[in-house]
Amino acid sequence: MTKKILLLILFISVAHIQSQTINLVSNNNSGYKIILSASASHWDSLAATELQNYIKEISTVQIPIINSGSPVSDKEIVIGRNQHSEKLDFSSIHDKDGYIIKTSGNKIYFAGGTGKGTLNAVYTFLEKYLGCRMYSSKVKIIPKQDSIILPEINIAENPVFNYRDILYSESRIDEYCQWHKLVDSNDRKTWGMYVHTLQSLLPADKYFKKHPEYYALRNGIRVPEQPCLSNPDVFKIVVAELRRRMKENPNAKIWSVSQNDNYSYCQCDKCNKINKREGSPSGSVINFVNKVAKEFPDKIISTLAYEFSRKAPKIIKPEKNVNIMLCTIECYRTKPLEADTSEGSFVKDLHDWSKLTNNIYLWDYVVQFTNFVSPFPNFQVLQPNIQLFARYGVKMIFEQGASGAPGAEFNELRTYILAKLLWNPYLDVDSLMNDFLNGYYGSAGKYIRNYIDLMTSNLNKSGAQLWIYSSPIESMKDYLAPEFLKEYYNIFTEAINSVSDSPQYLERVKIALLPVQYAMLEQAKVIGVGDNGIMINAGNVYKPNPKIINLLSNFYTECKSTGDVLINEKRLTADTYVARYNTLLAKTMQNPLGLFKPVKFITAPSAKYPANGEKTLTDGLRGDEDHHFNWLGFEGEDMEAVLDLQQPTVIKKVSADFLQIMQSWIFLPQQLEISISDDGNNFRNISTIQNFEPLNKDGAFIHTFSAEFAAVKTRYIKLKAVNIKTCPRWHPGYPEKAWIFTDEIVVE
Repeated sequence: MTKKILLLILFISVAHIQSQTINLVSNNNSGYKIILSASASHWDSLAATELQNYIKEISTVQIPIINSGSPVSDKEIVIGRNQHSEKLDFSSIHDKDGYIIKTSGNKIYFAGGTGKGTLNAVYTFLEKYLGCRMYSSKVKIIPKQDSIILPEINIAENPVFNYRDILYSESRIDEYCQWHKLVDSNDRKTWGMYVHTLQSLLPADKYFKKHPEYYALRNGIRVPEQPCLSNPDVFKIVVAELRRRMKENPNAKIWSVSQNDNYSYCQCDKCNKINKREGSPSGSVINFVNKVAKEFPDKIISTLAYEFSRKAPKIIKPEKNVNIMLCTIECYRTKPLEADTSEGSFVKDLHDWSKLTNNIYLWDYVVQFTNFVSPFPNFQVLQPNIQLFARYGVKMIFEQGASGAPGAEFNELRTYILAKLLWNPYLDVDSLMNDFLNGYYGSAGKYIRNYIDLMTSNLNKSGAQLWIYSSPIESMKDYLAPEFLKEYYNIFTEAINSVSDSPQYLERVKIALLPVQYAMLEQAKVIGVGDNGIMINAGNVYKPNPKIINLLSNFYTECKSTGDVLINEKRLTADTYVARYNTLLAKTMQNPLGLFKPVKFITAPSAKYPANGEKTLTDGLRGDEDHHFNWLGFEGEDMEAVLDLQQPTVIKKVSADFLQIMQSWIFLPQQLEISISDDGNNFRNISTIQNFEPLNKDGAFIHTFSAEFAAVKTRYIKLKAVNIKTCPRWHPGYPEKAWIFTDEIVVE
């Protein structure tokens, strides 16, 4: 081939490449116009102004928006469907949010379905071709450039899921939702009522006293926890209440008629007959909801397949206008859901429901509820789980994270990745994560990626189960072992040093460090005395550990600078957390005469909550409002133990703390009996303290039973805490055993 021919081929190739590019902006100038119909939808109009604003911010050039009734010109950015896009092929748009982006000659077309499709096209364009990013509602990347040169573009995309929602603080901001193609506050108005609605449709405080038959029969008595779904009057009341609410809110399309958040489904003969036939309590639920749905054929009636109703019924099928909200709350997050194919697995339930209906709303959980601010390495399962939902034809997804809780572990990162995957589950997650980490944390991004990878590797190697109701204390022997926490902390030290001269990145890295600090603080409560414990032994004098005090102070300062950080689903604030921690510090190792004295159980504690065995009652370590550590549990039995002071000792006060968490079946004892003895055999009562706190008192709280008396010399002290034995008849746990929890016998 001659040199002239080669040069000619090269010239033609270069000319062809140049002909495919568009000079949208050249040296801060543009001859383009944005074409928009005068009758454009709100979303198409927003797409036009957003494109105009971002191009101006990138290049300082404001491209004018003109009416589509104007004559066709050579350089146009055509927004939506109008006279200037009549010849465009829209057949590839299959969803209201789907879109196309196409160049033709010098023109660029952005068009979408009847929803936010055109706006979605514009935001995709800004990300893919102009390098813009919205990592969080407060962190945008908008590159500055004098010229904008575009390649040939021909993109058509439709979402895999047509309803995409995430519960994190970021995804409750409309601008963020719209950029990331999530439902926004306006979309959520389609819901007239949303989950656990039977408590509102049939309020117990209104009906239960006069009509207990409206409510669930449990162990022979009616309890106001769930309605009796076979009662015809319940159906009439619920339908009437729905009609009233629908009249007040006629634009809402979806109405939830769903079980309350407990396990107390009705066991009456009629409900039992249905459930037995269907092989699941979901039978009576679907039977009821189907009847409701027939009353409102123009609405969608949504109901939960959750906890007791997760298993699909054998025979009955949901009506076409019944939406099944299927929940993954019981599942572990170490491995993808599809790794468990057992008979009782979630995959089996998903498969069975998908055979009955194609109207499934998948409610997934991506956060540790008991500890929003705690390391929770579930990134490895996000994509495979979402892909699983897609394979089974799910069209609506809700990913529940830490609702409205700034400072929750990797809030921004999780929301970003989830939003991308809910649009397209088959993206490269590694690239997504790296893009976010490097953009959001700057040069510290690579260190944080190392931290995430190391933590995930440690979890996988340990074989432990990652659960949404676990804690840093329960993970002390696996991915949050103290030696691992030290490694993680060291990685963050490098990360902080790498951005020490960049205040914006530094602050974000410090927020990302909060979960490691929190894990250290929580574990210090159990470690007790030592370098990593809450106390140190300074010459047989126990003092709060200065390292932990400093860590607590830093944790609190960063929480307050971040905003109203919530520690857990119960909305525990940083202020309350620190106050409780300081209370714990003040009590720990404070047992003047009883510390480390031997204890003998008359009634052995449950193996489920053994704490530190017999040492628990005099080891100086105290429990807080979390019942999982430093508490001895007695299930259905009295707590009875004898403390040996080892020699006759003058005492004048004996006290013990007990915990009540009614929702966890933990109740205060009816009374605490205190007896003393000189020989350990013959005891005489010295005090009996009655409990006057109501058993139905909500929340978690610690109550001190304390007896003061005239000074007396004794060697042995016996405590007997009288258990109520079974949960009260009004309690969802009836007739199961009730618990007593205690942590220390304090003698003064």
